[in-house]
Amino acid sequence: MAPVPDPVRSDDELPKSAEVVVIGGGIVGAATALELAERGIDVVLCEKGHIAGEQSSRNWGWCRQMGRDVREIPLILESMRLWRNMNLRVGAETGFKQCGILYLCNNERQLARNETWLDEYARPYQLDSRMIGPDEVAELVPGAAFAPKGALYTPSDGRGEPQKAAPAIAKAARSHGAKIFTNCAVRGLETKAGRVSTVVTEKGSIETSSVVLAGGAWSRHFCDRLGITLPQLSVISSVMRTEPLEAGLERTVGGDKYSVRKRLDGGYTIAHGGVSVSDITPSSFRFFRQFLPALKADLGTVKLRFGRRFFDEWSLSKPWKLDEVSPFEKVRTLDPEPVDWIVQESEASIKKHYPAFQNMKVAERWAGCIDVTPDVVPVISEVEKLPGFFLSTGFSGHGFGIGPGAGKLTADLVTGKTPVVDPEPFRYSRMIDGTKFRPMALP
Repeated sequence: MAPVPDPVRSDDELPKSAEVVVIGGGIVGAATALELAERGIDVVLCEKGHIAGEQSSRNWGWCRQMGRDVREIPLILESMRLWRNMNLRVGAETGFKQCGILYLCNNERQLARNETWLDEYARPYQLDSRMIGPDEVAELVPGAAFAPKGALYTPSDGRGEPQKAAPAIAKAARSHGAKIFTNCAVRGLETKAGRVSTVVTEKGSIETSSVVLAGGAWSRHFCDRLGITLPQLSVISSVMRTEPLEAGLERTVGGDKYSVRKRLDGGYTIAHGGVSVSDITPSSFRFFRQFLPALKADLGTVKLRFGRRFFDEWSLSKPWKLDEVSPFEKVRTLDPEPVDWIVQESEASIKKHYPAFQNMKVAERWAGCIDVTPDVVPVISEVEKLPGFFLSTGFSGHGFGIGPGAGKLTADLVTGKTPVVDPEPFRYSRMIDGTKFRPMALP
């Protein structure tokens, strides 16, 4: 059963016009709407299902600077600044807590990999990440039944509650004047004089000059109808949560076949951390060349499978007219089944490494679709081919922690304000101009 995010009521009457329309009610879409509304911009957010119904409520809840691609570090630094004041800003509980995160190292290769990231990426940005030895690991992670060789540790990293954060941000956007519409799929766009002019939804049309697509795994389908190529595939992440448990584990930890973080309710969210599944779809063949470098970099961690998803994607990719029911109405929420062997392996591993979890009770298991780009870095950019159309998508499993900063950068680009960080690494043009895709690679 998928986790249920906090409910966000829908506004009643669709406006005839708005300065900006945001498509997608995940954390990035909600954060963008909040930023725009706080600046006095007339903004409407349209979500085909409910707020945070897909990956924004299904992720691990990590807010990490550690292990980031260097291109994302400036954005996560801004995001962490925003996270620390988020509860006060939105007037609600998002679950954020600065708890620290550790990547445990069980062999020399893992030590070398994390030391390389620390030396090449973290230190130039003055992150508080550092390598620690077995004794300090034992102090920070009590109750372990093993002694790792060391760990990469970032004290200022944190955690949040995915089921609470995006809904709280969306509600705050409404309090600043944004209009929020759920069960309101956007079928497509109309243009005038070569730029965006109208958003067509299942409930009517909205005249606008700027549109932000923050559609997660659905973004490629939306772009295809516009004749815009967006290389994007999905991977399935399987997760579980326990009932409240006295395990003494306050810090978030990535270890051998498990990743674990404490929840606001006293339980723990547990995932594998070392493996995920990617369904072979028609787009897998379409974008094979672009994704080959990422597949090589993640060899062994992404398991390919062929099944029903191939035919589902084939059906959803058929063209539709703006007065017809769209794929976004046919499937309101992507709700994949968790992969049993992955969940079982992470459960066995956490019990093996931490005796306090031996008697844990699994309250819920779920899976989510993570949208991935060929270089595993998001696209936050206007599309030059269609002025007024902005993308904020492809977060490749990094969207929850980086969401507030991404919302701010997106709002800056839409309003023409000086960007909070250099947007060049996130430009859309790299997807189509022959730029060599370069996923972060360490030894």
